[in-house]
Amino acid sequence: MAGINLDFTTRRGSVAVLGAHRCLLDCNRPDAAATPQEGAQAIDRVEKIADTSAQIPGDAKVIDLSSSTVLPGLIDSHTHIFLFGEEPAKGGYDANILNAGIALRAARATYACRRALDQGFTTLRDVETEGAGYGDVEIKQAIAEGTIPGPRLFCSTRAISSTGGYNLEGYAPELDMPKGAQIIDGPVQARKAAREQLDHGADWIKVYMTHRSWTDKQGNLVSQPTLTMEELKVIADEAHGWQKKVACHAHNGIGLQRALDGGCDSIEHGLEITDAQIAQMVKQGTWYCPTLAVYYTDWGPADTPGGKRDRARAAVHEASFKKAMASHVKIVFGTDIGGIPWDQPIAQEFPKMVAFGMSPLDAIKSATSHAAEMLDMKGEIGVVAPGAYADVIALSGDPLKDIAALGHVTFVMHDGYVFKNDAAK
Repeated sequence: MAGINLDFTTRRGSVAVLGAHRCLLDCNRPDAAATPQEGAQAIDRVEKIADTSAQIPGDAKVIDLSSSTVLPGLIDSHTHIFLFGEEPAKGGYDANILNAGIALRAARATYACRRALDQGFTTLRDVETEGAGYGDVEIKQAIAEGTIPGPRLFCSTRAISSTGGYNLEGYAPELDMPKGAQIIDGPVQARKAAREQLDHGADWIKVYMTHRSWTDKQGNLVSQPTLTMEELKVIADEAHGWQKKVACHAHNGIGLQRALDGGCDSIEHGLEITDAQIAQMVKQGTWYCPTLAVYYTDWGPADTPGGKRDRARAAVHEASFKKAMASHVKIVFGTDIGGIPWDQPIAQEFPKMVAFGMSPLDAIKSATSHAAEMLDMKGEIGVVAPGAYADVIALSGDPLKDIAALGHVTFVMHDGYVFKNDAAK
């Protein structure tokens, strides 16, 4: 869609984005820019969308994106800003907790937020701090007050699992090792943990419904279940009472079924989902955040238990993703970045989704309008429209023709503030 101007009114003054060459302003309505629209003025929100014949306010700062494709700011629905990668050569997951103090981890989280914004991701659902307590809430506060740059954050704080259900593990049993999640046993402790996390600023509650996974003698993927149905139900009851949602890490099997039966709002990873579980997700409106690309890196040698597990994960994951698409499960974009180093491109997930059969437009929707709906921000983020937050990105290529173009963002506006503008270079 060509030939439109975007006018913003922000606390930094009036901004006009001039003559965007290609526009995907509302990915649920690819023709959304065809008709000029008027909207109420609001701080850091889009004021109006008009064709190029409309008069630009005289005091507006004009940004020329006439050679660019313009989209809403992107949304990654599965990140870990307090993880700095899990590379075995650098100590793996454990080094994040054992070797880095909270100040260093906060500094790294600040870097992660800047990296995300630089790549056009203006909103993150960060699904737990991995032993850094409520650090995500305080990073969110620092971003909101303008102390550091970063995306809009939806925080999950500490996450919840059960005894034997999370790292750190494998140390001498007499050592009381720190854990990457809040450990509970029984419904009373589960509800108390949910209340504590909600009280301290959690936007979502993250629970682990499976933990270790391996292949059995027949080569089938098996995952250890963690929380019981009773534990999950009280967590979901508490979260829903606060009008918050529950994200469930679940690979397959018993744990994934408990997640669906116990009231989860999103399935994270969902490596192996049965036909019956797919149907249940459709009926219940459960969201699916598959995080595909992360399961295709760092495989162990093929003849080792870990290598067999890694290959089994990938094989069933592709099949589950394709079944979910065919059945119209609600899918959102997520990367698990943090589990992979923050110096890697976040947009690497898009080509994997498209390679497995998702259309480029639907892949973009998964990181814009669909994610906004899951976050209860429909019409406010994931779209460029009157009244929406002024989150806008631009790139030189056309992602409908080459989805990899989303890895080359040249312009980023977040909440009306221009964070990056390489479009003219």
